[in-house]
Formats: sequence, C-alpha cells, structure tokens
Amino acid sequence: MHPKKTMIKVIHNTSDCAPCEFNNPLAKTVLNSLSAHIAIIDASGIIIETNRAWQEFGRRSGLADTVNFIGDNYLDICDATAGQQAKDAHAVAGGIRAVIQGQMDEFLYAYPCHAPDSQHWFYMRAIQMDSTGPPRIIISHEEITAIKLAEEALRESTRDLEIQKKNLEETNIALKVLLRQREEDKQEMEQKVLTNIKDLVFPYIEKLKRAPLRSKDKTNVEIIENHLNEVISPLLQRLTHLNILLTPQEMQVAALVKDGRSSKEIADILHVSETTIHFHRKNLRNKFGLKNKATNLRSYLMSIT
Repeated sequence: MHPKKTMIKVIHNTSDCAPCEFNNPLAKTVLNSLSAHIAIIDASGIIIETNRAWQEFGRRSGLADTVNFIGDNYLDICDATAGQQAKDAHAVAGGIRAVIQGQMDEFLYAYPCHAPDSQHWFYMRAIQMDSTGPPRIIISHEEITAIKLAEEALRESTRDLEIQKKNLEETNIALKVLLRQREEDKQEMEQKVLTNIKDLVFPYIEKLKRAPLRSKDKTNVEIIENHLNEVISPLLQRLTHLNILLTPQEMQVAALVKDGRSSKEIADILHVSETTIHFHRKNLRNKFGLKNKATNLRSYLMSIT
C-alpha cells in the first residue's frame, strides 16, 4: 500500500534514522527524476531511501515537509493497516516478503487509493535490487488513474454497444416477424381475390360465352376473361422472381395452360392458329428448361405458383 493516512500515524522522527546508504549524487538525481513514487527497503522492511515523488505524495497527504519516511518499517505499516485498505495492504506485505525470501522475482499489485474529492489508482511493483550487498527491495508506486478511467470508459462503451446490439437483434426479429406476417396476409388476400373471381365472376363469363352473342361481343368476353386471368394469376409474379422473360402472348398461353386449357381452346381464345400455340408451348418448355418430354408443362406451371 502507498503511505498515506496510515503512514501518518506511525511516522518516526527522521533524526533517529540510520544514515542513508544512497549518497551517490548521480543515483539520487536519477531516483528523484522518476515520476513513480519509489522507496527502497531492507530485508526487515525498513525504508532506507525514498525519492522526491514519494516524499511529495506524503506532503500532499498532510505530512510535514521534512518527512522523508526513512527509518519507517514499510511492512509493519502495511500489517497495521485497518479498515477499507486492510485487504490491499496485507496483500502487498505478503508479496514483498515473498520477494525478500526469494519465493518470487517480482511482485505486482494494482490497488485504489482515492482522495475525498477524486479517485486514484496505483500500480505497485516490488523487485529485489541487483547488488552484492545485503538484500534491498525497490518498491515503486505508479499512478494508473488515466488507464483505469480509460478502461472503465471502454467497458461502459462495450456495455452500451452490447445493449444496442441486443436492441437491434430484437428489432430485427420483430421486423422479420412483421414481414413474414405481411407476406402471409398478402398471400391470403391474393388467394381470396383469386377464389372470389373464379367462383363469383368466371361462372358468369362462361354463361356469356355460351350465350348467342354477336361475334364482337364474344370477342369482348374473351378479352375480359384473358385480362382477368392475367390479374389474378400469381404466375406473373413468380415468373418475375425466377428471372424468366416471357412475351405477352407467351404469358397468356402459360396462364391458360395452367388453367387446364387445351391447345385448341387456347387458340380459339387468342384467335390464333393451333400451330402458333404449339410454337409457344415449345418456347415455354425451352425457357423453363423442361428438356424431358415426360415433364408436363401444366404440372410445372402449377408447381411454381
């Protein structure tokens, strides 16, 4: 743990401390140039050196300007910590002792250290100094608040994206259900129109065709029948979806073949020769890819509607 309020309670008088072992001016300059809060302790946990960043943190926490923490036992301070910071402090003490005893080469620990008016997180690192003298442990505390806040913002953004994704998936499912229902309603409506025209209109057209009408009137009746077949037949839409291009007369022949009309009947209705109808039927089979003569054209037309 970082020496903060807990450290204030157990601070020693710096005049009673042992002489510092780190008197090399270059080493002191390098140590004080680092932004990380650094303390060096001996094998018993006694702090034997701190850098300027460590000392300034202590002053910001309410300690006197003359306090440098040298002579305090870092491990004892961690062990004595109580309250909300106790768990982190005890974990840090255990990790440092493991480094001192050679059980691990390096101990790393991230922990919160919040101020009354702001939140802060630190990354603590303990590693044994490479020297031939008595064991010395370098303890550094680097503030990682910016990283933590960025991570939290990223997690928040990820949560928002997950929520948006879920909402989009639910909307997509709802749209698919609506489209499927719309298609079913459309097919049901088309079927009703088809049934009503065939049951309510075509019987009267058949009666008119059998009635003693003038030639001109009979022609008009046949035209009406042909156009009604074109309107009600789902075949038109199906052929469009299949990317099959038919001429207007081929479409008329296809609709009449599907309704079970013979070539002679179709010729009479369209006022063309039976040879012309056979020609159209052959073209229809070619366009539909019906090379097998055993395949019935009417059955095929019924299967795609």
